[in-house]
Amino acid sequence: MDALSVLLENVHLCGTKYYRINAGGDWSYSVDRKDTILFYLVLSGSFYIEVKDEVRKAEVGDTIMLSNAYHHTSYALNHHDKNAKPLDDVCSVKSKENIIELNRADEVNASFILIECQYDKEMVYPLLSVLPTVLPELTDDSDGRFGVMDVEVKLLRLESEQERMGKTAVINHWAGIMMIECVRTYIEGLPEATDSWLQALRDPYLTKSLKAMHHEPSRNWTIHKLAEVAGMSRSSFAQRFKDVVGMPPLTYLIDYRLRLAARYLRLQQNSISRISELVGYASDSTFSQAFKRVYGVSPNAYRQQFQQELRA
Repeated sequence: MDALSVLLENVHLCGTKYYRINAGGDWSYSVDRKDTILFYLVLSGSFYIEVKDEVRKAEVGDTIMLSNAYHHTSYALNHHDKNAKPLDDVCSVKSKENIIELNRADEVNASFILIECQYDKEMVYPLLSVLPTVLPELTDDSDGRFGVMDVEVKLLRLESEQERMGKTAVINHWAGIMMIECVRTYIEGLPEATDSWLQALRDPYLTKSLKAMHHEPSRNWTIHKLAEVAGMSRSSFAQRFKDVVGMPPLTYLIDYRLRLAARYLRLQQNSISRISELVGYASDSTFSQAFKRVYGVSPNAYRQQFQQELRA
């Protein structure tokens, strides 16, 4: 398994919502979400998506991922509405079986699928924090389309048009595939001179150590052992890792272990002692101290707080 696959192993999209939107005339809406990844799949026509100070023209065949946008506005060409109504308000009066007819005139000028996915913030944030808000990025030699996504878009289009068992699960899985495609295409296009730690996934040496840490977080890793995995000297590896990733190898490992532990605590499937073992701590007390330094509460208190939030 390659390093990106291992990195994404504990990244799961959930709580999927999807809309098939047929829009005509002068239309617009706004979306305001937290901890949500959004995808636009443009089936026909064209329109604009505005995120912060960036305006992207979405055209037929485009697959666009909004990786960390809390607020954005979509609108018809030549109809920039600064007071666009929230999508939820539009859905409440326009929606039927997830199909939204938006200001439909004689002819539809844009038809697209909008997918919203929630995610585990602790596991996904380090990745999203270094991604552009809108993917794919447009460059001088790119039209911003993912050619390999054609099959996925066709399948999602068919799935959105039919009412079959497991429909939401299918769309959720395809959304995960789209996210992976967006992320890996972005990483593959990173310039050699970049300050993104994602560059480490393309580094022939560092990718081996990242894969090892994510695959076996409970192992008693040392700088020397990780350097051996990378095929480098101890000093060269430590310096290279810090330069590219932005932190020392063992700091990265501790950060990943504790984020993974937080996920296990939220899943409610293992005892705290077992979680301590899974993330590589020799004792419950050592684990508890490390966890409290980062999260401000003990593992048990963290789990209880999460349970209370779920009941609220």
